[in-house]
Amino acid sequence: WEDVLRNEAAVQEAARVAVDAALLAGVLMRTEGEPNASDVVNYAPFTLLPSAVPSALFEQAYAVQQDFNLLVDAISQNKEFLERTLASIIKVDDFTARLFRIYVQVLEEGLAQSVFLGINRSDYMFDCGVDGTPALKQIEINTIAASFGGLTSRTAAVHGQVLKVLGKSKEASRLLPNNPSKGLALGIVKAWELYGSPSAVVMFLVEEVQRNIFDQRCVENELWNRNIRVIRRRFRDVFEKGSLDDARRLYMDGQEVAVVYYREGYVPKNYDQQNWEARLLLERSRAVKCPDIATQLAGTKKVQQELSQPGTLEKLLPGRAEAVARIRATFAGLYSLDMGEEGDKIAAMAIADPDRFVLKPQREGGGNNLYGEELRQVLEKIRDSPERTSYILMDKIKPQPAMNYLLRAHSPLQVSECISELGIFGVYVRQGKEMVMNKAAGHLLRTKAIEHADGGVAAGVAVLDTPYLV
Repeated sequence: WEDVLRNEAAVQEAARVAVDAALLAGVLMRTEGEPNASDVVNYAPFTLLPSAVPSALFEQAYAVQQDFNLLVDAISQNKEFLERTLASIIKVDDFTARLFRIYVQVLEEGLAQSVFLGINRSDYMFDCGVDGTPALKQIEINTIAASFGGLTSRTAAVHGQVLKVLGKSKEASRLLPNNPSKGLALGIVKAWELYGSPSAVVMFLVEEVQRNIFDQRCVENELWNRNIRVIRRRFRDVFEKGSLDDARRLYMDGQEVAVVYYREGYVPKNYDQQNWEARLLLERSRAVKCPDIATQLAGTKKVQQELSQPGTLEKLLPGRAEAVARIRATFAGLYSLDMGEEGDKIAAMAIADPDRFVLKPQREGGGNNLYGEELRQVLEKIRDSPERTSYILMDKIKPQPAMNYLLRAHSPLQVSECISELGIFGVYVRQGKEMVMNKAAGHLLRTKAIEHADGGVAAGVAVLDTPYLV
């Protein structure tokens, strides 16, 4: 878009059109000032122009998604693997330890749930290695509350409109249609059908503060359009009004719940004692949890690091050599900080050259990773303590920046040097041992200015974008 970026008048006009198009299309968020009210809303932040994405890497990311779905599902069923992998973490990380205790308790009781629904999002960056050839490298896989499938379903139309206004209708016609909210909803629908109670509802488990409600409503409306009732409840409501009958069916306000779709519960601040009790009640129920607690544990950073060890993927996906190869091709270098000589060496290597690495705690939701000088200071402080085992170390991915405008409410219009992150949504449904649905459900491109090391759209750093395949 070199010609556009040089033409300030065209940019100003396109930005006005873009904001109105976003409001018309429903690319919306509630405001920080009134996060639980929809009477004043604004557009969700997004890029003025779609960002270039290498088509071969885009196709590679889609091609590996079903493999990742199978892998997450396999991990969630492998108690021995989860116990061994998380053993060092649960000694030092209270949040993971509490999730793990619920996991063990529910298994000992015997699972009431027989249908399993996974909605995940695998996130990648395009690493321009030593020779400058871009390669697809996985940042992480989100197995709980993977967001923006709704708003990104509406963003491509906005970028199409902007390109037309800028006299680029040919380029506009090349933007791919993308509707994750429909794909995610179809997974929920399938799980609801297999649960087998036509009068039962789908419960969205939501946070106390709900700025990102419209993203969820996109998925919710797909369910209403199929005459499936949806209720929205918080952990607090489950604690006060949730109950199980003798068959461990879950009831909320007298309504049977077939599917619990978590858009909450992924960070420690989501829990107090009551909320932990509510979580246990949900996990003990027959309802289809998305995710169940085993699948949430499968998404921890420690599991990600363990998967990169030689032989691990082969054990988890026996007889699937091609899937293993596709998955492994996306891994960046991942290192364990477990106590012992090997971990000591890794910690020393990172302290000596902190700009080569990212230090990641066992947390979701963006804004938690450590880089550069901060990484060095934290590692120096914890290098001799078991606390270091609650982190993993990863090679820092170095993408090629590009110029773009990031449109944010009440912010001046200025050009920024940006990098992008591609997420692919995956949906799968398993009944007993049989996989009845397994697919990629669409994509999400998020872009941020290079000065922001870490953080997603909900964390206020990245903005929504649309891939333009090159």
